[in-house]
Amino acid sequence: MSLISVIAAAPFISLTDLIHMTAVERGEHPALVCDGETISYAALDAMIERFAHALQRDGIEPEDVVAICATGSIRYVVAFLGALRAGAAVAPLSPASHPDSLAGMIDNAGARIVFADAPARALLAAAKTPPRVRAIAFDAADTADAADGYDAWLAPEGAVARPVEIRPEWAFNIIYSSGTTGMPKGIVQSHAMRYAYTQRSLDRGYGPDAVTLISTPLYSNTTLVSFFPTLALGGTVVLMPKFDATRYLELAQRHRATHSMLVPVQYQRLLAHPDFDRYDLSAFRGKFCTSAPFAASLKADVLRRWPGKLTEYYGMTEGGASCELRADEFPNKLHTVGRPVTGHEMRLIDPDGNEVAPGGIGEVVGRSPAMMTGYYRQPDKTAEAEWYDRDGRRFIRTGDVGRFDEDGFLVLMDRRKDMIISGGFNIYPSDLEQVLVGHPDVAEVAVVGVPSEQWGETPVAFVTLKADAAASAASADALIAWANERLGKMQRLAEVVVVDTLPRSAIGKVLKRELRDGFKPSSSS
Repeated sequence: MSLISVIAAAPFISLTDLIHMTAVERGEHPALVCDGETISYAALDAMIERFAHALQRDGIEPEDVVAICATGSIRYVVAFLGALRAGAAVAPLSPASHPDSLAGMIDNAGARIVFADAPARALLAAAKTPPRVRAIAFDAADTADAADGYDAWLAPEGAVARPVEIRPEWAFNIIYSSGTTGMPKGIVQSHAMRYAYTQRSLDRGYGPDAVTLISTPLYSNTTLVSFFPTLALGGTVVLMPKFDATRYLELAQRHRATHSMLVPVQYQRLLAHPDFDRYDLSAFRGKFCTSAPFAASLKADVLRRWPGKLTEYYGMTEGGASCELRADEFPNKLHTVGRPVTGHEMRLIDPDGNEVAPGGIGEVVGRSPAMMTGYYRQPDKTAEAEWYDRDGRRFIRTGDVGRFDEDGFLVLMDRRKDMIISGGFNIYPSDLEQVLVGHPDVAEVAVVGVPSEQWGETPVAFVTLKADAAASAASADALIAWANERLGKMQRLAEVVVVDTLPRSAIGKVLKRELRDGFKPSSSS
């Protein structure tokens, strides 16, 4: 029986057991490619055993937590998978975190060991982590104490870990939220949840001959929903430690990439590359997108110029329900994020927690087999994220506002916290952004609400311009006049601010809070 058939039928198999099965059956098949180095499944499986053995030697028990803070690399992957084989949960932490935030995440996770590269070790030094925490350097030259270097710490070749029977309900990983609204929350995802993602991936073209090009960080769930199914199903991962449009296109062509998960700003930069159409991307079967608003015009450009199917996912790291838009099948629905996937249920609720009438606008809540257990050691925050229907069934609140069209496709309006209430009227920033991005000289736009004595809040737009923008037509004054002619009376912008770039997270989300906090009204507004 093939591995695909086994996964389709089995209620649960742990990820590292699946990797071991491929190592036994197709040991020489490439599992990882990174910075010119290729690791086979047999070699990867042996590295995982050595890592798991070393953790067990140091007293790490099943359901303990191991933290990783680094840029993606082969050693990063081995650390993640080795911890899982030992039965531990993994907390992948952003190396772009503030030291105080990093210390808080490590403390919340209860991790006693952190694996880090050189930049992350400098961050850890400033983080004032608890004395119990030991940092192991992926680069041995980064530490004066050789014992804290990865090579010295790792168990010797041939070492075999003590077998651990992974239970589906155990924590697989703890993904920490971005923390843009306070201290990051640890989102617990179980082995069962990850396995459900793997099974869902069977009809997306993943398999033993898949080649997935990864160019987003390994601490992001955006990456992991594509990364893990590739390895679980015996494919090959080509790992880019840092995204670069030219390098991405070169790797995609050289390795005949079949799959890739990208965020919208990456699609934008790739399609804007002057040589994009010269690269051979014909091997692509599936391209995926999530994590940030994906403009309908950009989706259309991807469909027109890039071979293979395009699928947009809408959902949360916390789980709940997900939507899927198979853009090539529904080119007239590119303004939506698709319909709930099979087995997922979505509802819309008003601010009082009541379901809205059909056709109405409300906050999106959802439930599915893939839901977080909760926020790690934060029961109050977990309760805030939950909503229960009349039958007592648990849903996860998204914080997003939307409506379903007549065909059941979800049209997102905005994040609930980003909605602007001006003079008692609700203003959805996405409506204003859609108008402004229609200006021929505007490349990107983000609209936020800022305090107003007269209205309570008022909308301000931050825009970036195209390289060939005409100075006279693209001035702030010209843009606000152009936009306000096309907006309703209660939607009109108070100001337009032209900026070089919009602040973004590592996975491409525009950081609207930074725009809000840094805004200073012009003397003319």
